[in-house]
Amino acid sequence: MEIPPKSPDGSEKFPQSKELITSNTGSTLCMSSRSESVWTSASRSKWDIYHKPVIVVSVGAAIFLFGMVITSLSCFLPQNKDVYKMCGPAFLSLGLMLLVCGLVWIPIIRKKQKQRQKSQFLQSLKSFFFNR
Repeated sequence: MEIPPKSPDGSEKFPQSKELITSNTGSTLCMSSRSESVWTSASRSKWDIYHKPVIVVSVGAAIFLFGMVITSLSCFLPQNKDVYKMCGPAFLSLGLMLLVCGLVWIPIIRKKQKQRQKSQFLQSLKSFFFNR
């Protein structure tokens, strides 16, 4: 490795040509990062973005409907009435909780997507003006 020349006052100065060399720190950081970065520009499909809340909503709806069926069984079947009356509302509340969580999750993801788009736009503007 070459040692840069020192100036007469003792502080190290690098030649102008070495200052103009660009570094690949940003791209290396982006590749090594586990989470999504502002620098990644690969567009994702709607399913890739919304698959988790859609699954939570559909599971919540299924559990909610199952709870409705069990609760209604307590009205029609006289045997095991206490079991139906206990399990039915439990499934109703669990299903409703998952359904609401999934439905609230979707607008949060939309807001994050808008913020990410704004951030990517500002990054590109910054890189356009400062890398000239």
